[in-house]
Amino acid sequence: MSGFLTQSCLRQLTRGPLRQGSLPIFLAPAFSQLPRTQSFSTTSPTQSRVGAAAIAIPPEVSLKFIDLPQVAVRGVTKDIPTTRVEIKGPLGELSLTPPSFLTIDHDEAARKASLSVVDATIAHQRAMWGTMRALLQNSVLGVSEGHVCILSLVGVGYRAMIEPTATTVESEYEGQQFVNLKVGFSHPVELGIPKGVKASTPQPTRILLEGIDKIAVNQFAAEIREWRRPEPYKGKGIFINDETIKLKAKKIR
Repeated sequence: MSGFLTQSCLRQLTRGPLRQGSLPIFLAPAFSQLPRTQSFSTTSPTQSRVGAAAIAIPPEVSLKFIDLPQVAVRGVTKDIPTTRVEIKGPLGELSLTPPSFLTIDHDEAARKASLSVVDATIAHQRAMWGTMRALLQNSVLGVSEGHVCILSLVGVGYRAMIEPTATTVESEYEGQQFVNLKVGFSHPVELGIPKGVKASTPQPTRILLEGIDKIAVNQFAAEIREWRRPEPYKGKGIFINDETIKLKAKKIR
């Protein structure tokens, strides 16, 4: 007799408890002690550490909650938001639309805001709990202090300039400026600065991006970096903030 279980024995094990005659007698004592179900994790769902943390609201920042109109759409299963939050500060105004299962409690006296979800045992709600808390925190910091991103151009002859006009791209809005990159291409690389983002070049090899929307600032920085991503052999490229790269040994044939 072989030491492997037959297909019928395996099906019996996966369906439920052992029945008489489904296994050889000498295997029954060992398999009778197996649990009926086995999970990968033995810990129970816990409260989100990030989502449950309170957000400090500066005195110059105000939150306004606006109820959204509810439209009954038949056959739609996706979440329909019920509230929009407007965050106003000295640097500007941003809006955030949380999902319907998330609630924002604003304590005006304590100048704090906390987030909660309907059912913390649902994985999607726990994931969005921390995400929405981070988005609200970034919005509060953006309208009060602003977000900054610094790009460093590393390479011989690499430099950047801010120009009011461009020859290769068209202006998207009135008064738009453009970033002109000299990063080793024979053609000019011109990128339009998005609305709400301010760009400057304190040095020819430095680009300073500022704005109240962290997503817009980082997205534009990623678009600039994409033209010369850091390479691991000479260490040349466009680096964002404190980004570093580990150099590789040159290939010698």
